[in-house]
Amino acid sequence: MSARVTGSPKLWVDMTNSPHVLVLRPVIEEFERRGWDVTVTAREFAQTVPLLERAGIPHTVISRHRGRNMAAKGYGLAARTAAMVRFGRGEGFDLALSHASNDLPVASKVLGVPHVTMFDYEHAKLSHHINVRLSSVALVPDAIPVESLASYGGSPEKVERYPGLKEEYYLADFEPDREVLSSLGLDEERVLVVVRTPPSVAAYHRMENPVFGDVLARVASRVHEGEAQAVVLVRTPDQRAEIAAIDADAFVVPETVVDAQSLVYYADVVVSGGGTLNREAVALGTPAYTVFQGELGAVDRRLIEEGRLTRLDDAAELPLEKKPREERPRVRRPVGDLVDRIVTAGRRPTVT
Repeated sequence: MSARVTGSPKLWVDMTNSPHVLVLRPVIEEFERRGWDVTVTAREFAQTVPLLERAGIPHTVISRHRGRNMAAKGYGLAARTAAMVRFGRGEGFDLALSHASNDLPVASKVLGVPHVTMFDYEHAKLSHHINVRLSSVALVPDAIPVESLASYGGSPEKVERYPGLKEEYYLADFEPDREVLSSLGLDEERVLVVVRTPPSVAAYHRMENPVFGDVLARVASRVHEGEAQAVVLVRTPDQRAEIAAIDADAFVVPETVVDAQSLVYYADVVVSGGGTLNREAVALGTPAYTVFQGELGAVDRRLIEEGRLTRLDDAAELPLEKKPREERPRVRRPVGDLVDRIVTAGRRPTVT
């Protein structure tokens, strides 16, 4: 990251979950290339802080995730927001940016800093009632209709839509590294399945996911038969223990942050209970299957309609075979286009 430049415009970026680091890294780099002074804050949750360290992004950690209990979440929001206000007061920020963060929109509103919120799942109702209402602009994929955000205060004047997937922007400069395979002891000749656990801590995903459990059982069976290998990417220590309890010998569960994007690129199939990893697979040309049990968002619905993503309702329908070796289609979109929209959005008159 570049050194601070006196007199340059100042951007405040907040990251509260692991995917935010991936999404916002190239955005930050583009802002800095344009001469902006960028300050990053982060919440301690999942792999957010290790990913920031791995990416070499200077940051200040403010508080931690308070768990899945709604009362604890409410306390966490209030406490962290107060700390964010203290952090930002007097810093002279010109613009603030976050991806589905609740804390920065509130702090920015208190401090009078224009805030741009990004997200690509419109059904996180509790979160969007905060981040859409309190932000200057909501920046979302064009698959999400403006009217679907109306109940959160998302008027046409307040919603800016961009083409494609966010993954097509932040992975535009990505080139895979085979080192991830050897580092995890994987054999390139065997079928490689990459599995991402459901976001069970998230407020919008409170139901059990029986299909996910069936997928693990099916994959474990093929692993023990010597026909496949599987890497499970967990979100929390509790999930790590749960996977080990299911079948410790069948799954590779990395204990530290790994190059997940290279892993996805070289995988033969990706199965996720969330959204980001599947959309990365789509962007990188790897067959992707969703076992998400909540209300599908417009982005995933479009991908399913286009045949780029498959909704898996029965684990027996999951193909466990090598994917075709021909060149995989990739869509790369210039991150500068996103930054142009963010800067323009931050200059809009505030809409309440």
